[in-house]
Amino acid sequence: MSQKPMSVEELEKMAVIIRCDIIDMICTAAAGHPGGSLSAADVVTALYFRIMRIDPENPGWPDRDRFILSKGHACPVWYAALAERGYFDKSHLKTLRQMGSILQGHPDMLKTPGIDMTAGSLGHGLPAGLGMALSGKLQQKDYHVFVIIGDGESQEGSIWEASMAAPNFKLDNLTAILDYNHLQNDYSVDDIMPIHPPVDKWQAFGWHVIDIDGHDMAQVVVALEEAKSHKGKPTMIVANTVKGKGVSYMENVCEWHGRAPCQEEADQAIEELRRCVT
Repeated sequence: MSQKPMSVEELEKMAVIIRCDIIDMICTAAAGHPGGSLSAADVVTALYFRIMRIDPENPGWPDRDRFILSKGHACPVWYAALAERGYFDKSHLKTLRQMGSILQGHPDMLKTPGIDMTAGSLGHGLPAGLGMALSGKLQQKDYHVFVIIGDGESQEGSIWEASMAAPNFKLDNLTAILDYNHLQNDYSVDDIMPIHPPVDKWQAFGWHVIDIDGHDMAQVVVALEEAKSHKGKPTMIVANTVKGKGVSYMENVCEWHGRAPCQEEADQAIEELRRCVT
């Protein structure tokens, strides 16, 4: 809990480490979702190493900030951040998706230290986060709830029910982050069910909205700090991202939504990523 918040430069280096962890664990498991894990890596890194009030030695601390990865299939990014932050030993990353592992294919709050909400069925994370934020208000707690949602996931009606309810309850202790990478399982979001313009839509529902480059760490940090301090209404951060960010052959390619790299592909990906910090 007392770890010094990282600088932007340190966060950028940690994001590379987390991306390498993602590639390595999915390759080892021969299954997983690299594209959406990589696109969310910068936001998750900033949350766990600078923004959130947490204690890895006491994951159930009642006054901790909460985090929900509503697009639960991208859990490798969450597992990597938790391991690097000290919630469990990094050796567990090699057990992704194995029988008996604490790291399953979707987050399980009963198995994994630091997981605040089981996720899998899309559209449920934001309503759950709303409930946590409302509970905090009723109990006069000062914790903050952060929820990452996907753009394909935003086709779910429960997302928009929550988007109406949160401003009604004035939940300024709730921040949603849209991982706006424009691709879903098989096609582009625009081809399936367009959600644009997200900034205008969320503003119309009564949210404080911040539009950023989700891979510019300085912008990510400023937006999250603003969201945590903004009063009177919940905040939506529209993080414009790239699916597969950091790996040339994965970027903006739908195929890498749920395909695991082979060892040769993983080696190339990790080599590319490590060049970012040399």
